[in-house]
Amino acid sequence: MNPTTEQAPALSEARRVPAQADVKTSGSRKGKGSKPPSQSFRSRLRRDKQMLLMMLPGIAFLLLFFYIPILGNVIAFQDYQPYLGIGDSLWVGWQNFVDLFGNPDFIHAFWNTLYLAAWQLVFLFPVPLVLALIVDSLISTRVRQVFQSIAYLPHFLSWVLVIAFFQQMLGGAGFVNNLLRGWGMDPIPFMTNPETFPVLVVVQMIWKDAGWAMIIFLAALASIDASLYEAAAADGAGRWRRMWHITLPGLRPVIVLLLILRIGDILSVGFEQFILQRDAVGAGAAEVLDTFTYYTGVVGGGWSSGAAAGLAKGVVSALLIYGANKLAHRFGEDGIFARKVG
Repeated sequence: MNPTTEQAPALSEARRVPAQADVKTSGSRKGKGSKPPSQSFRSRLRRDKQMLLMMLPGIAFLLLFFYIPILGNVIAFQDYQPYLGIGDSLWVGWQNFVDLFGNPDFIHAFWNTLYLAAWQLVFLFPVPLVLALIVDSLISTRVRQVFQSIAYLPHFLSWVLVIAFFQQMLGGAGFVNNLLRGWGMDPIPFMTNPETFPVLVVVQMIWKDAGWAMIIFLAALASIDASLYEAAAADGAGRWRRMWHITLPGLRPVIVLLLILRIGDILSVGFEQFILQRDAVGAGAAEVLDTFTYYTGVVGGGWSSGAAAGLAKGVVSALLIYGANKLAHRFGEDGIFARKVG
């Protein structure tokens, strides 16, 4: 027997053993290196340096104009005198709040704020949703763009211009009343009637901000899977059934989120819009918490009472957000703060 034929199996076996060892070694190395090494805090700072630098202006703005001024709320518990300063003003504890809740002007401003906020919540909140559904149903892209541009434009106008525009259209010497006079009819006091002031406020806010608020709903509509509409159409579902069973359920998380934010902001019905029309309709119709705080604290010099009113408003708003978020959890929605699992 040829010795070379006897040595061939041994050589092949010897070659196979190192090869298997190399495979095991490489596999063990690969397994050890599959988990990325943890980075130190300093290395993460270097990695995200550009993003952090971009955030600095926004952080500085929030600190200077939102968080640091919160410390000034301490004057709500003082008999604050500007010439004495915070450090030397007399500490009175809860007395400013006792006087505030015993003030009939504050009580009137509080209930009037809730009344106007209810009007806005019922009649203003659904309008952006309806506009978004209308825009989404438009087939022509050009018509959709024109409609969006017209709806967005009033948002960029100040309240001074908006009130002036409504005054020119609906005021005593405005376009509509001039038409009524030309037809032999008596003019209608659209801008000075306290009884119809809530309707005027809602119409003004719809004209100014409904188009801008529509953007959020349009973004939510774009995230709904188009195959759901195709499958529903193939099953014979019409436009209304597709909207009821696909569109509205897809928009429900956004609707709940915006509703919670609106409830938390329910005591902030607006400042410029009301102070610009306060003299025309009277304080009885246009006095809200923001205007009460301004006239009490800034105009009247009651800095502590004004700060107490603003602080009470902020606490109530925070409680409303918390309660609305809990209610959203009861209905199975995430809300603003997600529920803890487990």
